Amino acid sequence: MSLADIIKLLGGVAMFLFGMSLMGDSLKKVAGNKLELILYRLSGTPLRGILLGTGVTAVIQSSSATSVMVVGFVNSMMMKLRQALAVIMGAVVGTSITGWVICLGNVGGSGTSAALELLSTETISAVAAIAGILMRMICKRKSLMHVGDILMGFAVLMFGMKTMSGAVSALHDDPGFISFLTNFNNPLLGILLGIVFTAILQSASASVGILQALSSTGLLTLEQTLPMILGIAIGASVPVVLSGIGSSVEGRRAAFSYPVIEILRVILFATVFYGLNAVMHFSFMGNTVNMFSIALTNTLFRVSTVAVLAWFIPLIEKLMLKIVPADPQETAETEDMKRLEERFLAYPTLAVEQTRLTMNKMAELTERSMTTAIALLDQYDPKGYQEVESLEGIVDRYEDKIGSYLMRLTGQEMTETQNKAVSQYLRTITDLERISDHALNIAQRAEEIRDKKVRFSDKGSKEMDVLKSAITEILHISVESFLSGDSETAYRVEPLEQVIDVICRRMKEKHTARLQKGKCTIMNGYIFNDLISDFERVSDHCSNIAIVQVELEDNALDVHEMSGAMKQEHVHQFDLYYNEFADRYLKRRDKEEI
Repeated sequence: MSLADIIKLLGGVAMFLFGMSLMGDSLKKVAGNKLELILYRLSGTPLRGILLGTGVTAVIQSSSATSVMVVGFVNSMMMKLRQALAVIMGAVVGTSITGWVICLGNVGGSGTSAALELLSTETISAVAAIAGILMRMICKRKSLMHVGDILMGFAVLMFGMKTMSGAVSALHDDPGFISFLTNFNNPLLGILLGIVFTAILQSASASVGILQALSSTGLLTLEQTLPMILGIAIGASVPVVLSGIGSSVEGRRAAFSYPVIEILRVILFATVFYGLNAVMHFSFMGNTVNMFSIALTNTLFRVSTVAVLAWFIPLIEKLMLKIVPADPQETAETEDMKRLEERFLAYPTLAVEQTRLTMNKMAELTERSMTTAIALLDQYDPKGYQEVESLEGIVDRYEDKIGSYLMRLTGQEMTETQNKAVSQYLRTITDLERISDHALNIAQRAEEIRDKKVRFSDKGSKEMDVLKSAITEILHISVESFLSGDSETAYRVEPLEQVIDVICRRMKEKHTARLQKGKCTIMNGYIFNDLISDFERVSDHCSNIAIVQVELEDNALDVHEMSGAMKQEHVHQFDLYYNEFADRYLKRRDKEEI
């Protein structure tokens, strides 16, 4: 391989990883209960999962791409590990279709090849890229734009795989490589070569295709080809394992299950086949192979082993739980999710209480994410950023878990009070999740400040310190009122929210004045305004949480009436609380000059 080919190979790896990341992140943004339900129904049983994996892989002609998508589903909590195992096994079978397509293209002539070209990886990737970029450029809805990102990510991923394959295509015509490939008889060496070769190509389909091309020389026998086909199966797991790096525990389990399944399949097939060969001495082992026989051998190997291992999916799942143990920190943070037992759904009183206790943990994690993010503005720390990012994902999972649980609970017969509590909880988990999103936004702004060496003016920094203090307090009061169930504490939130609105308005006015006087740059201004907007939205969500808490305790007014009542003077000491917070924050602001 030339230096240019090596650079192309590394570029293909980079595109593959970027496409995988873009597709996984976009899947998470558009994922919802409906998609989860569809995936659950399609892969609810091992047979359905295998058929789903086979069908998808037959279309995109890449078991690695299918398995990478499955890892994304598991990482986004849209698919369970047991379902993923079935889909991956189906992908193992589906990737053998490529060998038959190559055979048909070789036999069918130009007309047939042109028709089959519409189902090629390049064409499908091109269609996905065109559709994706059109959705990004034309669509205004965020959800449709994210779908466009998924398609673009898929296209980049597939193009990266194609680039990697193209970078090593020169090996096909290398006499030295062909000589090395055809002059060995040890099955273990053949398996090892298949693993290494496919790990480089990042595609089992490409490896089998090259074997089929080499078969036209008449130099390959079944004895030499079969071990390489076994090794190709294991080598194809490399890109899937890469996709698990940085994923959640469940995502890593799904990613690492691919090589485990392939190794088990190779051990099973090699033990049975070579054991029988040692006794019966198959005469056909010395026969030369062609495109058709390679495709047939590859398919028989994959179908037969998957048919056997499909019965052992529960055992493979247990094996993966031991191979990839749970992260102690993540387990502790998500432990409260176990409170939401299905058997409690038949007892609404118990289910509502268990939901409240689970939401307490969610509220604590949300406050922790925001306080950590605010601290990053003063002193950026990569570990702190990773913590905020991790907490945002965990809070998202809490919202999905609690939301799904409450929606199922609505199907039960409940009292008016219980129905109202369920409705209020659904609103609260949305506000908590949005606060964690803003925490991640703030952490990203902190990273941007560090990377771009942004410095606010002295006046702007002091104003931001006041706002950070006010946001920290309003979030603490909101969470404390929710945890304690104290509606009187919740009445303190709205006055502080009104004060924060005044702070934000004045900060924007003073910032505009500083810009006009040249005391602040436009670049700094973008970040400054983004932070103000995030903090203002956080205070709004805190107000929503407090309103829900007051409604739950007082059990009287609806949301609009309660919101209006909490803003009226002399109602639950609104004016007293407002003056208290105004003295604490607004007067500090008033002392500052532009």
